[in-house]
Amino acid sequence: MKTIGMIGGMSYESSLHYYERINDQVNQIEGGLTCAKLLIYNVNFQEIRKLMLENRWNEIGIELAKIAKTLEMAGADYIVIATNTMHKLADYIQSQINIPLIHIADCVAEKCKENNVVNVGLLGTKYTMVEGFLKNRLQKNGLKVTTPQMEENINEIDRIIFDELCKGEINETSKKYYIDIINNMIRQNNIEGIILGCTEIEMLIKPNDIDIPIFDTTQSHIDTIVDYSLERKSCTSPTALD
Repeated sequence: MKTIGMIGGMSYESSLHYYERINDQVNQIEGGLTCAKLLIYNVNFQEIRKLMLENRWNEIGIELAKIAKTLEMAGADYIVIATNTMHKLADYIQSQINIPLIHIADCVAEKCKENNVVNVGLLGTKYTMVEGFLKNRLQKNGLKVTTPQMEENINEIDRIIFDELCKGEINETSKKYYIDIINNMIRQNNIEGIILGCTEIEMLIKPNDIDIPIFDTTQSHIDTIVDYSLERKSCTSPTALD
């Protein structure tokens, strides 16, 4: 069994899901008292969030790369970042370590293609929807990706994530707002599936809420993490797409 090195705490709600599901899936496969070999470095998200709002991404990258290196030196066989938005820094973090970083976009793109879904919508934090770090990676994996375009929609989707979901709050009005956004993308862009590109959104949107397949980045990431942990898939070199 390989040892997972997980950078968590962004938010702690999503990290709880990662921890519980990784161990549960490993146990379901292996049985008995088997659980994952897992090293976790839980950051203080309040400090990270402050740097995000001040656009000090270089400092965040340096800090997360330092954490990844710490996990590598502690014996991790590969690194996972238990959040979508921090994959904005994935290439830099990968350049600073000698073990693979399992990129969340690669994992969910594989799930989409397994289900013959190519034209997808993408929801996430403002950074994820506006910037290209996740969208471009998905496109390099062969997907056509659409994100909400209206600034007021982007801002409200982002607000719900940070002001509600990151605190464990589930509001029906916010759920309806997300569903309306998705249905609008179905009508206007003919999307065949929706990628929940934030680890907290799956708390709000469930498969029965909409008429197209949901691809949850969290679960896709976890499935791949478990496969590598149990050596059902080989991961011997850093993950990169040219």
